[in-house]
Amino acid sequence: MAGAARLARSFAVNQDPHAFLAQYRRDFPEDVLVLDDPVPADEGVTGVIYELAAAGRHEMVLCRKVTGLDVPVVSNMFASRQRIARMLETGPSGLHSAYQQRALRAVPPRAVDSGPVLDDVTTDVDVAAIPMLRHFASDRSRYVTSGIIVAEDPDTGVGNLSYHRAMPHSRTELATSLHSRGDLWRMLQKYAERGEPMPVAMVLGGHPLFMLAASARVGYDVDERAVAGGLFGEPLELVRTPRHGIGVPAWSDFVLEGTIDASEHADEGPFGEFSGYSSNRSTNNLLRVQTVLRRSDAMLIDVVGGNTDEHLNLARVPRESEMAEKLRARFPDVTAVHYPTSGTHFHCYVALRQRRPGQARQVMLGLLGWDPYVKTVIAVDEDVDVTSDSAVLWALATHFQPHQDLFTVDGLPGSPLDPSSGSDGTTSRIGLDATRGPHFDGNRIVVSAEARQHARRILGGNV
Repeated sequence: MAGAARLARSFAVNQDPHAFLAQYRRDFPEDVLVLDDPVPADEGVTGVIYELAAAGRHEMVLCRKVTGLDVPVVSNMFASRQRIARMLETGPSGLHSAYQQRALRAVPPRAVDSGPVLDDVTTDVDVAAIPMLRHFASDRSRYVTSGIIVAEDPDTGVGNLSYHRAMPHSRTELATSLHSRGDLWRMLQKYAERGEPMPVAMVLGGHPLFMLAASARVGYDVDERAVAGGLFGEPLELVRTPRHGIGVPAWSDFVLEGTIDASEHADEGPFGEFSGYSSNRSTNNLLRVQTVLRRSDAMLIDVVGGNTDEHLNLARVPRESEMAEKLRARFPDVTAVHYPTSGTHFHCYVALRQRRPGQARQVMLGLLGWDPYVKTVIAVDEDVDVTSDSAVLWALATHFQPHQDLFTVDGLPGSPLDPSSGSDGTTSRIGLDATRGPHFDGNRIVVSAEARQHARRILGGNV
């Protein structure tokens, strides 16, 4: 369908991931790497991203040709905090507050009659035609890694968005893993009690703000589609799927409509997880695909799994934002919160203005209690850059005394994907106070601004 006709049938063109990509390339061409050479579907995209990361680079990657796929692939979209901040019209220092302010101003979605995802609708399902990549040699199969399952509560109609990996099981079925502590799992049990399969729609390819909303940490009674509206500042435009009437973004690239029956299972995994290890942990659910919807100009928006910046940022920016807000509301002297890539989801750095003994310990206990994934918290002074591992480790080396600045808490629930957790899923947690403390004696060395400016003049373009 012609572009003009598309605009006529939908108002919110700024919800189009294709329009986002085109605009971002115009505004920040240096931050998008376009590859015209063929890239293998098996590990090819991952290889590119790992090599970029090894060189300290985090560009979004557009692969025009991926072997065996009939669509281009966009990946590494969330690998850069700067890029995520730009999506929210702010800078990196304002990322947390911008996300929270928008997410908390939820805007209910708006139903529209049509959208690009309805360009091609078929009930002749063959999941082999859905573009998927193998990211790691240890993965069992090619996987959907950016799949956002949309489901609606059978009693209230409140929607839920959540990420779930999926691999081919048969011509019309995908094996997938749900989160046994998550809201979708709770919803599945409600359908099971009614003796019904749960209608679902898996979205592939949404605007990055919609994708961020799917990672939001909200209660069961909060519809993440309204959170997406808050991030956009306008209602998320939804079309209804043809069989089950589930509201999905009108600008999606692909939607797989079907059902998940709590009594049906299929093996899947191993799969490369955020811990950096390949995981066999799975609920082994079966998604029966009944309808496939796709744009005529579809692309695959991929999320590289494992312990990559992309995978971790997509989940941790909403977590960090929530934790930063909670901590600052309770402890106004907290100045910064950061979950480092080096710690996957298990480490957190927090900076504060410590005004009295024990204050850092209290802040760390708050973090360890509020976030079930965090095992290690390091507290530092406000002049330490928490986004720099080396700066935090320097503070730990020079400010920390183990006999008095360390505490542990045992027997708390942890992440099921932590390979070091106990057989019962519990973990220990530790707090390390690397603030200077009230009796610290030391003067930090300083290189003056004048000396740095003079050095830049001498070195010219060599730095």
